[in-house]
Amino acid sequence: MNLARFTLVLSVLCLAACNGEGTTRDPYQPQAYVNVSAPEWTRSATLYQINLRQFTREGTLAAAEAQLPRVKALGADILWLMPIHPIGQKNRKGTLGSPYAVADYYAVNPEFGTFEDLKRFVARAHELGMYVILDWVANHTAWDSALVTEHPDWYERDWKGAFHPTSWWDWSDIIELDFDQPGLRRYMTDAMKYWVREAGVDGFRCDVASYVPVDFWNQLRRELDAIKPVFMLAEAESTDLHRQAFDASYGWSWNAAMHQVAQGHSGLGPLQGYYSARENMWPREAMRMTFVTNHDKNAWEGTEFEMFGDAVGAAIVLSVVGDGIPLMYNGQEAGNPKRLEFFEKDPIAWREHPNSELYRRLFALKKANTALWNGKWGALMIPVFNDKPESVLSFVRENDTDKMFAAFNLSPKATEVRFKEALFTGAYTDYFTGEKVQLDESKAISMPPWGYRVFVRDPTRAKAP
Repeated sequence: MNLARFTLVLSVLCLAACNGEGTTRDPYQPQAYVNVSAPEWTRSATLYQINLRQFTREGTLAAAEAQLPRVKALGADILWLMPIHPIGQKNRKGTLGSPYAVADYYAVNPEFGTFEDLKRFVARAHELGMYVILDWVANHTAWDSALVTEHPDWYERDWKGAFHPTSWWDWSDIIELDFDQPGLRRYMTDAMKYWVREAGVDGFRCDVASYVPVDFWNQLRRELDAIKPVFMLAEAESTDLHRQAFDASYGWSWNAAMHQVAQGHSGLGPLQGYYSARENMWPREAMRMTFVTNHDKNAWEGTEFEMFGDAVGAAIVLSVVGDGIPLMYNGQEAGNPKRLEFFEKDPIAWREHPNSELYRRLFALKKANTALWNGKWGALMIPVFNDKPESVLSFVRENDTDKMFAAFNLSPKATEVRFKEALFTGAYTDYFTGEKVQLDESKAISMPPWGYRVFVRDPTRAKAP
């Protein structure tokens, strides 16, 4: 190539780069952090966790399927099934073992039914406008999984060269997998794709997701989305998992902060810290799962009533109207008063309870008020300052269509509270009483111990979109 031609080619390449047509980019321009898109059907979705063993007296998929219209009436959208796979026998805990000690990733636990039962469960959920995610245990298997014999090289070894449970936990019924092995990664990916293709499930809740390499999850999500759009929930608190793999992650620290406040161990600081971190550290698209209880909390730490006492109602309401994708654990609608056995049959004693109507109304509000939607679709919480900052949490969530103002007296003492600045002012309806109210800085609101007020902007006075 002569000098003149070389100079011309170089000039063209430089011009293309300057015009953004090459690989060079301005390093000072903001770059998208999240490169995964949640399905549209998750925008106002709520979660309902089903512990199949305890959900019905039969403890089967067929019996659970019969309950789906009732769950739908509560306003639940995404059904999370705890692990459905056969459970290992070796080193089993209790009589029935832990669902998280998986023996076969390609089968259904006979305790719950058959593969066809699962397909019918999923099909019925879809008919009712709901979605189904499976609980997936990628980090470890049962001691007697077929993989132990077929692929012993896929497991980690301890200093003695032996298989071992996950370090530092009393998980003696499982052994740790080694994700440095490409064959394991392919196997696990193919197994998860199988349930999406063949059973029609809509995604996964991934157990101890942060114990599995992020690059595995990133590749998995690409392959699952090539089949159909899926919803992925990580049992983890890690922003990196949201970048290319997960739509939602656990708000463990929300639950812990609310528990500290309810038990009188702190003021509002932990909750304010959680919400500050949510706004400033986590990507806008990330959905944080807020929950009052789940299978872990209920079995090992206490019922929601033990954990939150008189504050349980406020905790439930805040879990739904605050930022987050809310979870209801089966039995909450019945005010389940006991810790469900984890390794034995211990069916929920179903009964009428006020929490059923509370959740139904809250889930209906979440769907109707676009400011309360999930992730990028909803509005951030904006703090509203008040004259009882040590005990009253108050905030607005607002977009061009909807507005909600909420206040929580997170203390055991009744109080009167006034609010500052103009953000909260306006004409509202008290969501739980139906009363029309006009709020401004001169109006004091009386609140009982652990009380809450949720005000929805009067649509007749809403600002134009």
